[in-house]
Amino acid sequence: MINKKMIRMKKKNLCLAAAALTLAMGVSVGGAMAYFTTYAAASGGASLSLGNTVTVPEEQVVDWTKHVTIQNTGDVDCFVRVRAFAGEKYQDGLTYADDNGKWSPGEDGYYYYSDVVPAGGEAEELRIGINNMDSEESFNVIVVQESTPALYDEQGNPYADWNRVMDSSETVYTEEGEEG
Repeated sequence: MINKKMIRMKKKNLCLAAAALTLAMGVSVGGAMAYFTTYAAASGGASLSLGNTVTVPEEQVVDWTKHVTIQNTGDVDCFVRVRAFAGEKYQDGLTYADDNGKWSPGEDGYYYYSDVVPAGGEAEELRIGINNMDSEESFNVIVVQESTPALYDEQGNPYADWNRVMDSSETVYTEEGEEG
């Protein structure tokens, strides 16, 4: 008889503990749900298309020279620039050349293509020579290219604005300094 009473008492205590735990969890779930619905909700949206896509289709290396051709696969005309990076030991050994003098160095280390690259067109080849060959170590030469849409002045002359910043703080995206 004592065993049955003890079993009932243990079951009763266990049921009361389970009910108290369920009640405590239920009370805290409401606060957590309020937090997530207050801070995780989002509405609206904006579609952003920058309009120009430029790719380096293939970098061929022949006789310690990288042959780089930039293609404009976007739907707007653009200007392009290129910069190559190598290890500290090799950076000064890089040389840049092209056949028609359309690539020129800038003060920031980039080489700028002088002509507008039309949508669907490509820039002339830029050759990046690697002159420091007296090392036995392996190394990489990484080519970074950037583009910016071609802008036009009042006379219709194209120019590049490499400092152009997109302001996304408004629903309508504008250039920095313009009213949306």
